[in-house]
Amino acid sequence: MDMDGASSVVLQALTQATSQDTAVLKPAEEQLRQWETQPGFYSVLLNILNNHMLDVNVRWLAVLYFKNGIDRYWRRVAPHALSEEEKTSLRAGLITNFNEPVNQIATQIAVLIAKVARLDCPRQWPELIPILLESVKGQDGLRQHRALLTFHHVTKTLASKRLAQDRRLFQDLASGIYSFACSLWSHHTDCFLQQIYAREEAAALGSLERTLLSLKGSNMLHSSRMVGPDSTCREKLEKMIILYTKVLLDFLEYHPCAFIPLIQRSLEFAVSYLFTPAGEGVTFERFIVQCMNLIKIIVKNDAYKPSKNIDDSKPESLEAHKIKTAFFTHPTLTEIGRRLVSHYFLLTKEELAMWEEDPESFAVEETGGDSWKYSLRPCAEVLFLDIFHNYNQTLIPVLLDMVQNLQGLTNVEDSAQLLMKDSVYNAVGLAAYELFDNVDFDQWFKNQLLGELQVSHHRYKLIRRRVIWLIGQWISVKFKSDLRPLLYEVILSLMQDPDLVVRQLQTVFVLILNSRSPVDDFEFRTEQFLPYLESIFGLLFQLLQQVTECDTKMQVLHVISCVIERVNIQIRPYVGCLVQYLPLLWKQSEEHNMLRCAILTTLIHLVQGLGSECKNLYSFLLPVIQLSTDVTLPPHVYLLEDGLELWLVTLENSPAITPELLRIFQNMSALLDLSSENLRTCFQIVNAYLYLSATDFLQNYAESLCRSFCNLLKDVTNEGQVQVLKVVEIALKVSPVLGAHIFQPLLPAVFRGIVDGERYPVVMSTYLGIMGRILLQNSSFFSSLLTQMASECSQKMDQLLGSVIEMWVDRMDNITQPERRKLSSLALLSLLPSDNRWEFN
Repeated sequence: MDMDGASSVVLQALTQATSQDTAVLKPAEEQLRQWETQPGFYSVLLNILNNHMLDVNVRWLAVLYFKNGIDRYWRRVAPHALSEEEKTSLRAGLITNFNEPVNQIATQIAVLIAKVARLDCPRQWPELIPILLESVKGQDGLRQHRALLTFHHVTKTLASKRLAQDRRLFQDLASGIYSFACSLWSHHTDCFLQQIYAREEAAALGSLERTLLSLKGSNMLHSSRMVGPDSTCREKLEKMIILYTKVLLDFLEYHPCAFIPLIQRSLEFAVSYLFTPAGEGVTFERFIVQCMNLIKIIVKNDAYKPSKNIDDSKPESLEAHKIKTAFFTHPTLTEIGRRLVSHYFLLTKEELAMWEEDPESFAVEETGGDSWKYSLRPCAEVLFLDIFHNYNQTLIPVLLDMVQNLQGLTNVEDSAQLLMKDSVYNAVGLAAYELFDNVDFDQWFKNQLLGELQVSHHRYKLIRRRVIWLIGQWISVKFKSDLRPLLYEVILSLMQDPDLVVRQLQTVFVLILNSRSPVDDFEFRTEQFLPYLESIFGLLFQLLQQVTECDTKMQVLHVISCVIERVNIQIRPYVGCLVQYLPLLWKQSEEHNMLRCAILTTLIHLVQGLGSECKNLYSFLLPVIQLSTDVTLPPHVYLLEDGLELWLVTLENSPAITPELLRIFQNMSALLDLSSENLRTCFQIVNAYLYLSATDFLQNYAESLCRSFCNLLKDVTNEGQVQVLKVVEIALKVSPVLGAHIFQPLLPAVFRGIVDGERYPVVMSTYLGIMGRILLQNSSFFSSLLTQMASECSQKMDQLLGSVIEMWVDRMDNITQPERRKLSSLALLSLLPSDNRWEFN
């Protein structure tokens, strides 16, 4: 691209591409797309984005096209890659000035430079870091800020590289600039404090911004998005505080032994602000979460726990344990335990308002996974669990005392006591396993909790919700099976509660009741549940129709799946309405793939419960399977695994093959070509087709299946080979003549594997199984195969057969399964009527 003539043309196209008129916009975008691969295009873009006189929108678009071009064309191996000469020129142009006046464009340029640095620094771009460091030393405020911004994005990007060689390079880089970065941060912090004391607010804000950037750069940290209640200054201060705590947390996580001298001061700091009046009015939620995480990691860190045999313990572990023991005294633990329950476990005004205004969102609020790292409530609960587990001798009496003080029904007018009881019951549920020997839960259920579930006052819904959750926590710990019928009656009553949250929680509880832990499997008795099945299932279906949020529907569907799984075929009389509703729900959830995953799971259990009657659902089931397993459609990313499982159980429960069932196998060829972790399920599906109707199936799909298997055998592991060959063996078992004819292209490799003495025993055993089945059930085909192989090997047939038999007898010990050993014996014996001289010898 001619630079002199191209600038005006590219500028015009960029200007048109910012238009709101699609008639102008679309041609301009197409023209820019064509220029992406033209030499010199990105040099023109660099000139445009560096021209501060041009329209901001045009410059913004130029930097975006430049940034996208790096992803596509900067690597040397990329199609239409940029030349080394142009890249050298672009790298030089990117760091000639750091005076971009527009913040948003400055950020994009910094990200752009970081992308290039990820690919080229330090080998092809050794001057980048020195120029950045030189620029941040300058006195010009704008230039200094832009250089710091770029420095932050470059270090963050380089730190994210994971190859060992890249990490070593970054370690070398970090060791050279860390001291400077720290001194830079210290300098800007001092400037900020001086300007605050001098009440120079505008200057202080600038210094604070540079302090944040230098801290990010020196520690390769990600800034958390915080919203300050009072001012921009407070927002930035809170960000800085979070970055400080992040330094501590990362130091503790990656260097626990080096952190030992800081344990005492860190615990004093965190506990003081979280559990004493010192923190009142000055703490904010993200800071509280960080401090709780700090305490949690110190309490739980394995590096700080001595071995059971003290003599085997490391000195560092003993020292850390000594510091923790001295700090966590009885009064300190008591105060932490009480404050966690009585302060941090309390439902907030915002949560109560959310309950009233949006009960579905409240009921399905995310508390799992890593939410404890970022959200206050799950963080407080996880901290409570870890401290309770490590110091239960101290904290069990404290919690039991709190429970004792709340015995009996609570006055519905006393909101504070209701909230406190909710918190205490929450703690008892979380600590269920620790309290096993200290709480007679069966008696508590009969004498206290059952009565609380029967209080119908609308203000008592708080306790009804918490009590049923509490029972759910304890049912797998200590709950007599004889009490379950009484519990089912309570569930039925509560599932008709006017409050959606209380009703919805029952679905969670039924889920717990029907979970698949060994304890629940042992305790759950289907005969106890059956009298309530129709009513509970009907109410669950009503709830599924009533709720509107995807997360809520997923939750209810999960419970319905568990109920169906538990009662199996006894669900058949009650699923009519669900069967009619699921197609509508599937259609409505077109944009919600996770909800569709839940529908697939429900269908899996429904098909298993219906058995052969699932054929009545084919009009809905088969299109669902078709869509879920079509790798050319975007939803397959989410639906494939469950879709394959549904496909398999549908085949396993189908009474006979149908043209529609055969038709959906068209998706399988692409699935086998993927060679993904779902291959095993794919093979099971192929086997199911073979068992259902081998002749019809093989006549339709033999060629594509054989081709896919040939491709797979070229690059799969030994285990993968065995899986492929087992399918071939099943085909030979159910259709000896047709199976041998169809998979003939695979069989020479099997024959050669036997002659060459395949070293992997399981593969050899499978080879012998296939050859034995051919020899026993299709001897004429074996003769033709032997003739073919003798010709290829330039050997006489009797000599080649002798080699096969000799290896076969030698490797009989590889065959461990009795049925396979019998097969091999019968196959070898079938040769005895032959007049082949070698065989008799």
